[in-house]
Amino acid sequence: MAELESKADSHLQETQDATLTRNSPALSLKRSASPTCEDQDPRKRFKDSEESMDNQCTEQGGSKSQLADEIAQELECGCCSELLYKPVMVSPCQHIFCGSCCLLWIRNGGTNCPACRASSTTAAPSRPLQLVIDVLLRNAPHKARSVREREQADEIYKSGTIMRFPSPREVSPEPNVNISTEYARPCPHCSPNNVYGWSCPIPIPDPTVDLEHAWHIDDGFPTGHVQCGNCETFLALRAPSTTKCDFCKTHFCGIGVPSRCSAAPISLQQPHGFTDISDLIQSSDVYECFNSNTIEVEIMLDYITTQGLSPRHIYRDIVKHILEQPRQFQPLIEMDLFTISHVAAESDSSATPHTICRSCACEIFIWGLKDWWIRERRKGFLEESVMNRKDCPEGSGCVMQTEFDHAREFNHIEGKPVESEISSACSTPPNQTTETITELGSTEGDRTSSTASESAPVCG
Repeated sequence: MAELESKADSHLQETQDATLTRNSPALSLKRSASPTCEDQDPRKRFKDSEESMDNQCTEQGGSKSQLADEIAQELECGCCSELLYKPVMVSPCQHIFCGSCCLLWIRNGGTNCPACRASSTTAAPSRPLQLVIDVLLRNAPHKARSVREREQADEIYKSGTIMRFPSPREVSPEPNVNISTEYARPCPHCSPNNVYGWSCPIPIPDPTVDLEHAWHIDDGFPTGHVQCGNCETFLALRAPSTTKCDFCKTHFCGIGVPSRCSAAPISLQQPHGFTDISDLIQSSDVYECFNSNTIEVEIMLDYITTQGLSPRHIYRDIVKHILEQPRQFQPLIEMDLFTISHVAAESDSSATPHTICRSCACEIFIWGLKDWWIRERRKGFLEESVMNRKDCPEGSGCVMQTEFDHAREFNHIEGKPVESEISSACSTPPNQTTETITELGSTEGDRTSSTASESAPVCG
């Protein structure tokens, strides 16, 4: 009986020990709650969880934007410093540029890579780069080039075109800075085998080769040579390309800048500084012809624009009118309108001029511009509002014509016929010409004054 009770007690003790073992925290498979969670409200825990997720998304967005910026920076064109558009890769250096930028570089004479200046052969489209750019723009559309920029680039470069760099030009020889400026240099015709087909009978010695016989500048011009009136290099007087202005007696080489280094027939010359109407607008001499009356100048400029005239056309009209006068250009020569330079004037100043330089053509243009405008007004092509303005009692000598309101209300251009004065002045003997011109107020010093522009003998 005692043994049975002992076994029962032993079994009960084992059962209790097993129960305690299962309920022990150290051996339980269920994780116990953290101490912080036990003391925290469930709603607060949910809010903190949301903030954590937002911060994580923000960090991911920031890193994405930073990545796009870094990629865009790596894909900048070496010419325009913007995101590549239709990229091309230069061989063999492999620098990358926009197709349009690279093509403009080649058109402007580029023979090597715009970035490293290394010798280059071709610039070909890069498909891998274009794919990367497409991916970048899908994720960062704001980095795309503007529509206008893309349109301009498309007009220049056609996608898929392979460009070839031209061969480099020969390097210019280094200038010899050690050559003294005290000696005259040979003219283009001094070399016996020059490309111009004519050689100087007495060439100028080259100071770099024969310094002992070199011509010193202090000794004047070398024999048979003078300086060009435009480029100021020495020229041969007897060379076929040499021309001389019959007004200022200046010689021109015809080689340096052919269109400028030459004296042309009078009616074919281009007045210096007057190519189109914009030159008339910017010229202070034009306004001085009209006594600074800007209203009259504006009326004339509007007329010139409407009629499609150029300064050269006006110059030819002035020359044509001068040639119709009895003494032609002689009154202008006698009033010292043209500055004699470079070479002393020949003794026969009454010889009929045939050629003229650009500077002297400009003098004739300015001298005859106002009288040309008076003759044009008489043709009746102006608006009635302009022609019907009241004549100012003071005429072209009015001191108020520089005021806007007064100049707009009154006419200060005298339109009365002056043909009798023209014939009288142009037929005056040479010894009386200066006096006649002075009385009419058309000397060189005051030809821009009011009386000079209106009453001078209209020989131009």
